[in-house]
Amino acid sequence: MSGLEIERKFRVVSDDYKTMAFAHSRIKQGYISSRQGVTVRVRQRGDCGFLTIKGPSLDGGLSRYEFEKEISLDDANHLFALCEPGIIDKTRYLVKSGNHTFEVDEFYGDNEGLVMAEVELSAPDEPFLRPSFLGDEVTGDRRYYNSHLRTNPYKLWKEDKAEQIL
Repeated sequence: MSGLEIERKFRVVSDDYKTMAFAHSRIKQGYISSRQGVTVRVRQRGDCGFLTIKGPSLDGGLSRYEFEKEISLDDANHLFALCEPGIIDKTRYLVKSGNHTFEVDEFYGDNEGLVMAEVELSAPDEPFLRPSFLGDEVTGDRRYYNSHLRTNPYKLWKEDKAEQIL
């Protein structure tokens, strides 16, 4: 998959997504490079590996170029050795809402307690049915980027976590 990725990102305020999900999988990902808005990421999802390159966003985080290629699990494991410190560990739940599928990520490790939802759109102003578990929109807030969570994990945030997320 390659092309322009348009997505909106939200905090999650309830665990309703778990009963609404039609699938889920564990994801491990690391970053070979993550600077100046350009990231090169390796991911293991189930028995598959993926190499992803994302370009910088020019519109406040709503869209950016993404190139993704499936690779062997063996190649992914070798690439993890090249990654910068900090691995993202999460379970991704897929939830159908109207014509869209929301990806809900429940984080572990240093980001335990953080739950985020994303929806991919075909246009920035495309309407979508908002599921009950969505909280505040955080599209463009770099704190919630996986590449940022790797170096500035949720457990270190100074805000009142009770107000933030489930």
